[in-house]
Amino acid sequence: MSEVFEGYERQYCELSANLSRKCNSASAITDSEQKKQKFSEINSGIDEADVLIRKMDLEARSLQPGVKASLLAKLREYKADLNKLKKEFKRISSPNAHDELLESGIADIHSVSAEQRDRLSMSVERLNQSSERIKESRRTVLETEELGISILEDLHQQRQTLLHAHNKLYDVDSAIDKSKKVLTTMSRRITKNKWIVISIIVALVLAIILILYYKISHG
Repeated sequence: MSEVFEGYERQYCELSANLSRKCNSASAITDSEQKKQKFSEINSGIDEADVLIRKMDLEARSLQPGVKASLLAKLREYKADLNKLKKEFKRISSPNAHDELLESGIADIHSVSAEQRDRLSMSVERLNQSSERIKESRRTVLETEELGISILEDLHQQRQTLLHAHNKLYDVDSAIDKSKKVLTTMSRRITKNKWIVISIIVALVLAIILILYYKISHG
């Protein structure tokens, strides 16, 4: 479900329950100024409820068909609830409301109170349901955050492992370079020594030849 819709729904349920309480208390007010002030508050609340209904309607119609259908069905219940509130407010705020209450008698008063209690109970129940959905959404968000943190920690560990491996490779490369330098130096020394040995052998051969030549010529 849309979190935006749930936010509007929660506001509406709280407002509806508050309006039901105000309508119930307004019927018992005898002071004209207090009653006028209470009626003004109820009227403003009904206007605010109308705005929330329109917002929920717009939000519901912007969603996928499957979700939209269920939200619009729920919205029809809220509209019916708001219409009852409007009728109740119109009844208690009419100029002849006091006389009508007296004429209707105690039975009618009990009937109205029962209806208001039912509407209040329904609003509270919807508010509780909305609160549970919000809690569930929050739990899902927290679980997602924990999963994201765990993934980030794993990625950090993998990065550290890769950096460590990279450093080892760098050390190995350095060792190989040093080995190459040593081998090159040794190769040069071996080549140099080889020429020295060859030169000595050549010198010895020439010396032997000269000695033999000297003996033969003076023999």
